[in-house]
Amino acid sequence: MLTLAASALLGYLLGSIPFGLVLTRLAGYGDIRKIGSGNIGATNVLRTGNKPLALATLLLDSGKGAIATLLALYLAGHDAALFAAGGSLLGHSFPVWLGFKGGKGVATTLGVLLAAAWPVGVAACLTWLVVAALFRISSLSALVAVGLSPVTAWFLAGPDVAALCLLIAVLVFVRHEANIRRLLKGEEPRIGAKKKAA
Repeated sequence: MLTLAASALLGYLLGSIPFGLVLTRLAGYGDIRKIGSGNIGATNVLRTGNKPLALATLLLDSGKGAIATLLALYLAGHDAALFAAGGSLLGHSFPVWLGFKGGKGVATTLGVLLAAAWPVGVAACLTWLVVAALFRISSLSALVAVGLSPVTAWFLAGPDVAALCLLIAVLVFVRHEANIRRLLKGEEPRIGAKKKAA
């Protein structure tokens, strides 16, 4: 149990690094939390109009989840990796440095899934791309991809990864509550659109 707790803590600390906030400040855009939706993730960084910066945020947010998972897997095994994966997502969503107000966890989820069970991660990425190409709505793409991941994981990786995916899906859906309301009203912004108010 001590090893699992340490793995979760490791994941949390890595996951809580707010790359979107750090990168936008370094690039001279100020506090990303005062732009667009106020979120620190790649989709909101894209609203600055800086696509390379948004891509860097996406890669780093995905990478921190993947690194936490792979590091725990290497040091302590499969179960520890799953705890680190969950910890990294919690860290991204509720970082202690930002008063527990973080991102929505989509990019970190994709990194976690690619590291914990790459076929599930690839399936989630492909699902996101297909839905995004069809509807041009990032949140819808994320919700569909994450929502299907427990089923995909059950068949491709087993019940333990499926359980992790189910917990992740619940958290991601909760974090997207406002997006879901806007989707139902047909008011959710499309990918690449600038948004002045949340």
